[in-house]
Amino acid sequence: MSNRRSRQSSSALRISDDQMIDLVSKLRVLLPEIRERRRSDKVSASKVLQETCNYIRKLHRKVDNLSDRLSQLLDSVDEDSQEAAVIRSLLM
Repeated sequence: MSNRRSRQSSSALRISDDQMIDLVSKLRVLLPEIRERRRSDKVSASKVLQETCNYIRKLHRKVDNLSDRLSQLLDSVDEDSQEAAVIRSLLM
């Protein structure tokens, strides 16, 4: 019985080919690397997914760098100042 349930739940989570094509098309629009290419250049779905992963990693690095810079800035200002309050709100 539990095996049957797991098959039913996994089939409910499957994405149709049309849904996959739609999702990849949406990702193409969001990715700067692919968006900047000529319209005639075809990019495979696997390349789009690879570029998506790279872009997410790049964004994570930028967030980490900004967080580090804000922390350094917070250390250099008066703890009770308006600037410190703004920096703390950005770090939250």
